Amino acid sequence: MAADTSVVGDIAERYGLALYELADEAKCLDEVAGDLTDLKQLIADSDALTKLLRSPLIDRDDKARAMTAILEQGGAGELTRRFVGVAAGNNRLFALDAMITAYLAELARRRGEVTAEVTSARALNDEQLQQLTESLRAKLGGKIAVEPKVDPSLIGGLVVRVGSRMIDASLKTKLQRLQYAMKGA
Repeated sequence: MAADTSVVGDIAERYGLALYELADEAKCLDEVAGDLTDLKQLIADSDALTKLLRSPLIDRDDKARAMTAILEQGGAGELTRRFVGVAAGNNRLFALDAMITAYLAELARRRGEVTAEVTSARALNDEQLQQLTESLRAKLGGKIAVEPKVDPSLIGGLVVRVGSRMIDASLKTKLQRLQYAMKGA
């Protein structure tokens, strides 16, 4: 299993870096990032699309046609469509989500941005995201890109991950700590 993860990571890094270089040459880094962010969200929201990308039973040409239709309907740019087409032609769509992550990470790294993964019990509104971004910017300095996620099991509060650091201020964790403390008493 670890070897499979390593292979996917290697493929994703190579493809992500190649796409970054092509987008940089074409001066469309932000356009491609927008397309890929939308596609990543679509993959996360659709079990059927995830199955399509990962199924070895579906022919690569069928996958390529499906992805072309999805990207055209979503208004993706030419470079993004060609990139996904090449990944499909090389039978590498199983790693598409990791390729997108690799591209976005390379873009952020080159821009000096730090990505903060923020998980909350409910979706944060724009004002809350703005306040959180400002707070993180004041603490960490530099450019901060907030990647919001929702996990209803947190009950309330936030879990913030920046690199290898994690701040867990969720109600779920506080209740678990209280339960653990009561067992010890």
